[in-house]
Amino acid sequence: MNNENHPVYHPLDSIEDVEQFYAAIRRDKLTEKLSPERPYCYWTIETYDKSNGIRGGGGLGVLAADMRRVAEQLSVPFVLVTPFYPWESHQKMENLEQTDYHVQQNYKDFGFNFVDNVSIKTATTSVQLDVIEKRLGASRFLCITEPNFGELYSGESGSDHRLYQEVALGFGGYKALKLVGCRPGIIQLNEVATFFAALARLDELVSSGMDFYEAVVYTRKHTLYTNHTLVQAAEATFHYSQFEQYVFPNIKSVAVRRWLSDKFTDGWIRLSTPSVEIAELRSGVSKLHARVANYRDINGNKVKFKAVTNGIHMRTWTHPEIMNFYHDRGILDKFDLPTERDFVENIDAVSAADIRHLKNLGRAKLNSILQNRTDQYGNTIQIPEGAMLFDFKRRFVDYKRPWLPFSNPERIAQILQDNDAHYILAGRVHTGDSNMYNRLMNLLHLIDSNPILKERVHYLPDYDEELGLGLSLGANASINTPIVGLEACGTSWMKDIANLGLLISTHDGGVADMPSDNYLTIEGKTEEEECKNLYKQMEVAAKAWQNDFDLEYWIHRQLVAYLDVISGSRMMRDYLNYLF
Repeated sequence: MNNENHPVYHPLDSIEDVEQFYAAIRRDKLTEKLSPERPYCYWTIETYDKSNGIRGGGGLGVLAADMRRVAEQLSVPFVLVTPFYPWESHQKMENLEQTDYHVQQNYKDFGFNFVDNVSIKTATTSVQLDVIEKRLGASRFLCITEPNFGELYSGESGSDHRLYQEVALGFGGYKALKLVGCRPGIIQLNEVATFFAALARLDELVSSGMDFYEAVVYTRKHTLYTNHTLVQAAEATFHYSQFEQYVFPNIKSVAVRRWLSDKFTDGWIRLSTPSVEIAELRSGVSKLHARVANYRDINGNKVKFKAVTNGIHMRTWTHPEIMNFYHDRGILDKFDLPTERDFVENIDAVSAADIRHLKNLGRAKLNSILQNRTDQYGNTIQIPEGAMLFDFKRRFVDYKRPWLPFSNPERIAQILQDNDAHYILAGRVHTGDSNMYNRLMNLLHLIDSNPILKERVHYLPDYDEELGLGLSLGANASINTPIVGLEACGTSWMKDIANLGLLISTHDGGVADMPSDNYLTIEGKTEEEECKNLYKQMEVAAKAWQNDFDLEYWIHRQLVAYLDVISGSRMMRDYLNYLF
């Protein structure tokens, strides 16, 4: 992503700024607990940071990239341990059919430096992994890769290759950390695919002579497991024979192997089971998620999660002129947190003229991005400055319901035509999700059959960070329709609010951190009722952009309620407070 036009607010590179930030989180001696040699170590199977050559698949990867960006900005010693995938998956459209194609990546093209090799074992062979790194301020990427590593999420969930990737990241990534002279101050496991990093640490401690139970206590106290899904049963499972092939050959300690073997039930294991056992610290990614996540430990007891709501790196995802505006008007401080004084009053002073001016800058940026994109018909589109634009930009999975606004094609067509509105649909179907792919293709054919929808609804394939940013900058209203109770957090809606767009959403995930009267809420006991309410809120949003009072009312409410929630600096502060 090209950030060269973003405002020049430097990372906290002066000792006064660093001390101020740590004082703000009420831990004066935190700088003694984290250092370049003993950093915050964040493991993730997915990172979405295309400017650094790593393309993810969805929100999990975007969050990982934003964690590192926030750490760089706030001068937190931070290592992001992640794979560098040598292949990327892309999409293209032809005759209303979408196909995948693959592009090879070379880490040297993105400024990574080769460090050395580490090896992991399988039951039959030893695999050499390249360790590469890229330093950015106080943070760094530390990646493992090899030519046959494949692409993100290659192979079926629960497959041998998926397990190999996870073992390589955990055991190989832990060896890579030692290779560059780092000992983890804390290990954060970004979902269960990273469990093997904590297992590698436990095994090293025991193999080095520490009593097994002391090693378990030490590992647990220094490990945070962050969960992003709501139901344990939705996870992949692995068989004991797969662990014999890929996991156990990398474990030196008999005691650790016995501990892990005890986590199997009838020969099968879900990685969340040992993850909640190996981490004393456990976090969910929104208040609602932490409250309702249904996970059980080995004894069947429900696991408690601390709520640390996801945030975004504001300077990456917000138009630079809007960021300047927030700072100049005393809305955000130098940490990108809401100012302590006059925050609400300063937001109330934001005028409809301010909002429209800044949003027009965002529309221009969106159109510059769209010049290099084509819709489902192979056409380049441009959204007129004065036209209303709705968008849906999220990973295409059943529970997010991208088809919901088209349940009544004639009704949404009327709304778009009456309000001179366009609708952009963008997102990615996970490789292998044939059900969702078929639903998407059926939706495109439905749009094609209606002349108004065909003219005003644009599906943009090959969704990525750049397009996600452009839509947040340029759309007037964003539509978020997860089934209530199934979205852990989501972050796309955060970018819309930061960029002065109206949010139309069900009350779920991180949106539910604040009361539902702070945005245009989709309500209903049935999907039919929700859909009718969605159309009503689309009309409210369209009218608000035509009326100064209504526009100011909703933008002000959103900003007052959510600016603290969406701040990545707030997220980092909350994690550091929880950890230390």
